[in-house]
Amino acid sequence: MARALRVLAWTMGVACVAIGFLHLLLGNAAMPGIADAGPTVGSFGRFMGAVFAGYGAAWIQAARQSPVPARVVRWLAAVFLLGGLGRVLSIAVDGRPHRFQLVLMAIELGLAPVYLWLADADERAHAQG
Repeated sequence: MARALRVLAWTMGVACVAIGFLHLLLGNAAMPGIADAGPTVGSFGRFMGAVFAGYGAAWIQAARQSPVPARVVRWLAAVFLLGGLGRVLSIAVDGRPHRFQLVLMAIELGLAPVYLWLADADERAHAQG
């Protein structure tokens, strides 16, 4: 379980940094369905890309610690879950988005509980031996 947590945290961090920089560099072109959304959305998307890259860096920092800190994993997983719930709210208020966004929502709502379940696995493994 501890190894799974470390691998998932590292993978999440690298993926989020890469996705964040992709959005930062490509702007609206980085997201299906909004290529012609205009400069306001482009500005927002690039800003959020930088924030997402920082979020990924926090995952990488957590994965590099020994043991991987459960408290940090819980906070990062909660933010991820909140993002997925934000997508649910958006569907309720604004309607169905591009299907790629639905895939991302499924990942966010499905993976966040896994992180919450594994959060203290490395701390427990260190305490046992």
